[in-house]
Amino acid sequence: MLAPKLPVTLDVPGKVANYPRATELERAALDHGVTVRRGQGYTLRVSAVPAAHQQLLARCQPLDGAQDVPVIPAQRKARREYENRVNALTRSAGP
Repeated sequence: MLAPKLPVTLDVPGKVANYPRATELERAALDHGVTVRRGQGYTLRVSAVPAAHQQLLARCQPLDGAQDVPVIPAQRKARREYENRVNALTRSAGP
């Protein structure tokens, strides 16, 4: 049996964290995040298994202008910043 992946801590931009979420795993992780104030917005420091970060990133895909949703540059930038953090996590984990 494979051991469950350990939680990792990533900073989730507030515009991504506020995007509607449906799964219990994502909701639990975001509800336990620590708010960090920076500049005009905020960041939520979230500790969750990598799969939860990947699910949240996938759920926030419309912020990038998909599915006939108007593009808001700040939301697009926030999603891409989070995407870079998640991708760096998966690259560093390796096979």
